[in-house]
Amino acid sequence: MKKSENTGISFFEKYLTVWVILCMIAGVLIGRFLPGIPAFLGRFEYANVSIPIAILIWLMIYPMMLKVDFQSIKNVGKNPKGLFVTWVINWLIKPFTMFGIAWLFFFVIFKALIPPELAKEYLAGAILLGAAPCTAMVFVWSHLTNGNAAYTVVQVATNDLIILVAFTPIVAFLLGVGGVSIPWDTLILSVVLFVVIPLVGGVITRNYITRKHGLEYLQNQFIPKFGNVTTIGLLLTLVIIFSFQGDVILANPLHIILIAIPLIIQTFLVFFIAYFSSKALKLPHDIAAPASMIGASNFFELAVAVAISLFGTQSPAALATIVGVLTEVPVMLMLVKIANNTKDWFKYA
Repeated sequence: MKKSENTGISFFEKYLTVWVILCMIAGVLIGRFLPGIPAFLGRFEYANVSIPIAILIWLMIYPMMLKVDFQSIKNVGKNPKGLFVTWVINWLIKPFTMFGIAWLFFFVIFKALIPPELAKEYLAGAILLGAAPCTAMVFVWSHLTNGNAAYTVVQVATNDLIILVAFTPIVAFLLGVGGVSIPWDTLILSVVLFVVIPLVGGVITRNYITRKHGLEYLQNQFIPKFGNVTTIGLLLTLVIIFSFQGDVILANPLHIILIAIPLIIQTFLVFFIAYFSSKALKLPHDIAAPASMIGASNFFELAVAVAISLFGTQSPAALATIVGVLTEVPVMLMLVKIANNTKDWFKYA
């Protein structure tokens, strides 16, 4: 993907919200006027997993896993306070604040606007977003805040290992608290399909290419080849999902905004919890900023994939995770600006 000069963020990433809106329009129109297309794609399903969408999601997640350098974990002992902030925020705070805020808005504040059954599904989508910390876009956010690149790699690598063991029980627990029945077999299958397999594939490929051609080739030539693949995978996935979601969106257009409000509040809350915690621990800004960005941002590709597997392409839960994609970039760019304007807070004597 071509990077905008001196910004570190690609043209596609910068206008992600615009692409999502265009995909929404295209998908809804397809669902409305060409219903045979989603009906045909819906035939290809195994164990509640849509095969076409699974392939597209692999195209998105696999290149991300190529960027994760697990060799960096040997540096985990250097300045561990920044890693503690990342781990505590991502796994002991973020999933639960997401649950609390989403529940408050969907079941109390928006009670007159959202029926209880629909609220339960939106809550499920929010839970999946809250339990999936950012893996790929965080490198962009770290770059935009002049974060410590080597340290960010360690933060991401350790988080991806924790996902393997923490994502399933946290999601299952919070879904249970929210009154959503838990299809354990589908949940575990989703984690295997969309985390374990791409992660193992990424590690094997990364090690093979590095041994054969060197690290510089991997980072500067091999991984960039997947930039367009990731983009196409994401856009096609969104079009297909929105083609299934046409009736849901047309029946409840206001709900896009109602879902976005708690997701945006959660993003700001988690960022400031991590940011002020880092300041209290006197971490340098180049560690505090990416540590806060990882928690605030979401691994939305994983959340969308698991929502589709658990609840289906036409489910309100899948819609909630897609709204997370819609709000991600504009909100994170605001937080980048806040982080860059408050660097002086982290100058210690």
